[in-house]
Amino acid sequence: MADKILVFYGSYRSDRMGVRLADYIVAKLRARGADAELMDAKAIDLPMLDRMYKEYPKGSAPPRMEALAESIRGADAFVFVTGEYNWGPQPGLKNLTDHFLEEWFWRPAAIASYSAGRFSGVRSGTVWHSILSEMGMVVISSTLAVGPISQTLDAEGKPIGSGGQSLDRSFGRFADDLAWWTEAARAQRERKAPPY
Repeated sequence: MADKILVFYGSYRSDRMGVRLADYIVAKLRARGADAELMDAKAIDLPMLDRMYKEYPKGSAPPRMEALAESIRGADAFVFVTGEYNWGPQPGLKNLTDHFLEEWFWRPAAIASYSAGRFSGVRSGTVWHSILSEMGMVVISSTLAVGPISQTLDAEGKPIGSGGQSLDRSFGRFADDLAWWTEAARAQRERKAPPY
């Protein structure tokens, strides 16, 4: 059975470059046999958080929120692709994530950060580690950090230059760690129902 992995990306900017990294991750996970799917916060376009999914009476959540909740519940693992805005996470991705809670529980999450500069979004990635842990996910220790993104991936998400070579070398361990935790979490969920 292929691992179902949702790759979340959150920039709403018109000239966004981080989607290159999201596309790269989806393609590389698929090449390894995973059922990977891009979940683009801009395309999903949830409203600013007013009411969480669980706060709607059953069957009354907006259709796009209901569809996303179903996708999250059906996933085995998640990857969060995050840029860095003023040392913090992108508001679009954070807003999408905050609409849900129990739907995330008992699954591994991985973080891939990027920026236009040499810090590669790592400060945002560090913030995301705490956020995802608090939301009931097991955050794997392997991360990807890409920067400058325009010198690492082309417009189609293909590696270029020495940065692209470094990313390709790093991806194997990142994906291996995510696969290990995905298998472990799935086995545990099948063996024992979560306590709540």
